Amino acid sequence: MGLYLNNTSAYSLFREDFSLTYYVDKTDILHELVPLLELKGNAKEQTRKTIGKSPKYAAVTRPRRFGKTVMANMIASYFGKGVDSHKEFDTLKVSRFPWYRKHLNQHNVIHIMFHELPDEATTYTRYISRIKALLLDDLIMAYPDVKIRETDALWDALTKVYEYGGGEQFIFVLDEWDYIYHQDFATDRDKADFTKFLSNLLKDKAYVEMAYMTGILPIAKYSSGSELNMFFEFSMATKVKYSQYFGFTDEEVDALYQKYLLTEPDPTVTRAGLKLWYDGYLTAGGKNLYNPRSVVGALTYNQLGSYWTSSGPYDEIFYYIGANTDAVKDDVALMVADTPVPAKIQEYAATSMELKTRDEIFSAMVVYGFLNYDHGYVSIPNKELMDKFTEVVQREPSLGNVYKLTKESGRMLEATKAGNTEVMTELLEYAHNTHSPLQAYSNEAELASIIRWVYLKALDSYRIEREDKAGIGYVDFIFYPYNKSDDAIIMELKVNHTADEAIGQIKERQYALRFTGKFGENPEYTGRILAVGIAYRKEDKRRRHTCKVEVLRERLN
Repeated sequence: MGLYLNNTSAYSLFREDFSLTYYVDKTDILHELVPLLELKGNAKEQTRKTIGKSPKYAAVTRPRRFGKTVMANMIASYFGKGVDSHKEFDTLKVSRFPWYRKHLNQHNVIHIMFHELPDEATTYTRYISRIKALLLDDLIMAYPDVKIRETDALWDALTKVYEYGGGEQFIFVLDEWDYIYHQDFATDRDKADFTKFLSNLLKDKAYVEMAYMTGILPIAKYSSGSELNMFFEFSMATKVKYSQYFGFTDEEVDALYQKYLLTEPDPTVTRAGLKLWYDGYLTAGGKNLYNPRSVVGALTYNQLGSYWTSSGPYDEIFYYIGANTDAVKDDVALMVADTPVPAKIQEYAATSMELKTRDEIFSAMVVYGFLNYDHGYVSIPNKELMDKFTEVVQREPSLGNVYKLTKESGRMLEATKAGNTEVMTELLEYAHNTHSPLQAYSNEAELASIIRWVYLKALDSYRIEREDKAGIGYVDFIFYPYNKSDDAIIMELKVNHTADEAIGQIKERQYALRFTGKFGENPEYTGRILAVGIAYRKEDKRRRHTCKVEVLRERLN
């Protein structure tokens, strides 16, 4: 046992995760990995000749806090010889597979967490020298008869172990492999050297039984791009394989929520709240995923809020938007208005700190988890991130009209509640004239997008749903107040009709039933119910926009 070779640290961390109330069993990922160890002879050689890569090299990239380290610790704990971990694994999904005992604690595992730094890490040389020295020490202690020299390169030492030790092989579990690319002290030359270091350590080496590597960034495309081309890369946005193992599925959140209800004496978190705040990431396989850190944080602390984005994301989001404000500000405006925008995602763009085009910027934001990507469109995944984007657009004057419009959105909500249709009409016309492209100006969908903008501040206190089922039809917008005693708002839009007709439709189709509850039951929402009609007439050049507010029900005592 050593610090990297067959260490006990990974098992200690895995056991800690396993003991948590909201631990989710993802050990069935081993069903994907074990076959990579069992490819033998001609099958393996044919695979290599055919595609130029070996399946035993897997690189999984995911945003921060999406369970990469938890998974790496679990994998090292299952395969590694350093500990006996059967007590935990006997109770988990992996124990059902026929090969479970065959591979449990039967392999040499080299487990390196690349985010760990030496004391006073000011240069790449100090960083990489520590890793090399510690692993070389482990090999010298574990294989005293192999005659490893302290001056040996790591790959030479490992080759000696393989050649003189009867074909001894190693599983490499490398966590946060791309950490060095985020460090200010690392130059472009340092990053290229690190890529070559990994290539020399892993590529075409007989001692590699399997290499499992995790990080945020896709494999960097330096020089010819051949240094690490033995790896298959698996990202959330573009690859189906491994997608269900990172992030929580609906079924897993359902199970966690039931556990929460059983263990929390005074539960305040709702299941719908978890979905609103933390769902919204779509995998290439079509599965919806929740941010795992945030779900666990909300259930553990009995409160919905920002757990993943609590440190640094404001600056990071604005960094990407600010990289080319003119190119992305209108698209950001659409996304904050809950409208996906088209984008060509190029995952390699995230490795560059000089992001210039909108597609490069959005590509980086997808890789880092700030945006979701679905069939050619990017969008803001959930309320946790929507709040941060909203904060950015309300605080940054460099966003021009977008910034001005969001500053006025608080007035729009106040005017609506007060029934001040004059202010409502003024703000609506300003938003429509400054933010809508001429060719889409008279489009009802464009008007709906503008509504999201002029009521942006309402997102602080309302869940806003578009085309929601209510009464005997579908209403254009419903504003569900988080505080159930606050005003509920039902909004209908009309093009080439009147605001009175919009109010009439709200009444005729009984949209207010969404808030009044079934007959004989106490309603969930006790505040006023407001009907809001907004109309736009293409032909009326004098007064194109009209608004009307009517109280359908007064506040209940």
